[in-house]
Amino acid sequence: MNKYFLTVYDKSGEKLLDETIQAQDDQQAKTLGEERLKEKEYSERTHRLTSPAGALLLFHR
Repeated sequence: MNKYFLTVYDKSGEKLLDETIQAQDDQQAKTLGEERLKEKEYSERTHRLTSPAGALLLFHR
């Protein structure tokens, strides 16, 4: 399992969510990240999901 990092920001720059997601690979992490964003109703907020190597997997501004 790899650790991925999901962060959501308010327009003011305040972090609304800062979580670690455990996933087998990038695709599973993207799916889990999208589900978490929908669950918390943060899909339209500024967010990013990064891989352990620092790659940007999800981004919304």
